[in-house]
Amino acid sequence: MAPAADVMAEVLETVDIHAPVVPLISNVTATEVTDPADIRRLLVEQLTGMVRWRESVMTMRARNIDTLIELGTGKVLSGLTRRIDREMVGRSVGTPAEIEDLVQTL
Repeated sequence: MAPAADVMAEVLETVDIHAPVVPLISNVTATEVTDPADIRRLLVEQLTGMVRWRESVMTMRARNIDTLIELGTGKVLSGLTRRIDREMVGRSVGTPAEIEDLVQTL
């Protein structure tokens, strides 16, 4: 994955990343990240580093986040989240129709 991380780092240098307006929990650190430079670095590290999903879910719950929206195909993270915290609701959104439905729901 190191070659992919190198390519991703190059591409992310061309992307304008702003401070998030909602909490962003890094899967690498399991902590909230607000600095765009840190976000860029951690996105690259996620490709080769250990993903701390369990700790990330626990961080979300500690911040009273009770709903996870999983973007992309599949329901792996929603399923893992359910095993970590039975009270957290996971919703998988992968198709254009599902995205539209989510937008209407929010």
